[in-house]
Amino acid sequence: MRPHIGLWAYSVVCPKPAGPFALSAKRQQETLRRQIAVIDCPMTRTPNIPPQLHIASNAHWSVNHRVNSALPGYLIIASTKATNDLSDLPVEALSSMGHVFAVVQRALKLIGAQRVYLSRFGHSPGYPLHFHAIPVYAWVEDLFWEDERYRALQKFADGPGETPTDGAELTLFIWREFCERRDPPSIKGPSVAEAIEVLRATIRFS
Repeated sequence: MRPHIGLWAYSVVCPKPAGPFALSAKRQQETLRRQIAVIDCPMTRTPNIPPQLHIASNAHWSVNHRVNSALPGYLIIASTKATNDLSDLPVEALSSMGHVFAVVQRALKLIGAQRVYLSRFGHSPGYPLHFHAIPVYAWVEDLFWEDERYRALQKFADGPGETPTDGAELTLFIWREFCERRDPPSIKGPSVAEAIEVLRATIRFS
């Protein structure tokens, strides 16, 4: 099973660029991996989000940038209640969930995402209930089509689909290339740190 690198951890330092897009995605990823490798264990998993990655919150939901993502704007929307079961949430949390999703989606589109995937997986124990907000930029989809390895996915389909690719394939691409590779692809646009600053200014729940 692939390791699930902690979405919440203490003492994670997000590298700050010295100028526009100064730090490469590779350097950001290497820095985060070194720090997370020390602290990612079940005993240190905590909903206390490192301030460098925190975006916004309300009484029921907290939004932060995914720790091990080199893709700017990959967000985690987490419940503030210590549960991994949607049915355990109070009515107020469930009622506000759609509003939170809509605000996050709107903000990610403002920084250039042509699609936003909102997904829940829950394969790794020890984390509060959370959703992934995955921005798909045009340049990310271009990289997907340029990488011939991913054409192997076409072999699993019985004929052409309704669209050339789909959310399952692009989510796989983003996870493998931007969250797991030690040398992720180059970023076209704002860095992770710069995207966080923009998202903090645009995501408001009140």
